[in-house]
Amino acid sequence: MDGYQFNIIKFLIISALGAGISILAAVPLINFLYRIKFWKKKAREKTMTGEKADVFYSLHKEKEISTPRGGGILIWGSVTILIFSLFFLSQFIEIPWIKGLNFLSRSQTWLPLFTLIVGSIVGLADDILQVFTRGRYIGGGMSFWRRLAIVALIGLIGGAWFYFKLETDTIHVPLVGDFKIGILYLPLFVVVMLSCWSGGVIDGLDGLSGGIFAAIFGSLSIIALSQGKADLAVFCGAIIGSLFTFLWFNIPPARFYMGETGILGLTSTMAVVSFLTDSVLVLPIIAGVLVIEVSSVILQLLSKKFRKKKIWLCTPIHHHFEAKDWPSYKVTMRFWILGVVMAIIGTAIRLIG
Repeated sequence: MDGYQFNIIKFLIISALGAGISILAAVPLINFLYRIKFWKKKAREKTMTGEKADVFYSLHKEKEISTPRGGGILIWGSVTILIFSLFFLSQFIEIPWIKGLNFLSRSQTWLPLFTLIVGSIVGLADDILQVFTRGRYIGGGMSFWRRLAIVALIGLIGGAWFYFKLETDTIHVPLVGDFKIGILYLPLFVVVMLSCWSGGVIDGLDGLSGGIFAAIFGSLSIIALSQGKADLAVFCGAIIGSLFTFLWFNIPPARFYMGETGILGLTSTMAVVSFLTDSVLVLPIIAGVLVIEVSSVILQLLSKKFRKKKIWLCTPIHHHFEAKDWPSYKVTMRFWILGVVMAIIGTAIRLIG
């Protein structure tokens, strides 16, 4: 068996193990979240501009106060347990194939793992504030600007690691080539991190976020594998496996939602992996559904400010289709299809490049 074959097998095994660990942890986590009533005590009644969110409230007033947040714990917790378990096993068991399953790598997985854990813990803190404190902000929890600052800081740390530690300052333009951008690499990293985080508005409809993120990380894993970055591809595979388990419990009717602990962890990790695979410029295609979602929010806000009327009944745009009486499962599955197609297109463009 050559190295490439083993890497594919390793990817599949780790993905299955990620799903397996998540399955074992899912029911205890769900029971715990319900026991502590880890959901908002009051559904969101106002928009970001302070107006009444009548459409959103009518669609989600029951789910918001009866379905717990924190499902993202299942994802990042399973990946963290898996990667460290295999690392320690590889240190004490002298069996080649077990040692080969270790995918904790300084050059490939240290930074995305750090980002996943830190981003998820910050997100969990925000979830806790939203659930257990009334807060003075829309939706409770941390203020928008505080969250923005934290995400920017994570991006700055990541960008500094790439620029100073890894001595990386080039960006790949598909079908053209590589370009050195020097110190501009740092602000670019922060901008991409913030852009990915803003795409987190996709959470909130049963099964939607899990399927979209699975497609995105599937795309990034193919790109990483094609570049010989097997450990990074396997890391993405572990996330995909845990996402599949999350989906099992998140399809209608959802047993929990991803929450900020899942969204912030996954979006920040997505940004880091895109830089590690030099796929930043195709990420808007690979994660096209996230771009559509956040663009709908921005355009809605601009329209309300300058035109004094809305474009859509409710944003993010998946809520517009709900308000148009599309069943939630129809919205979710059509967005899944769109997400997979865009991920395929983005992957093809990067591989050609």
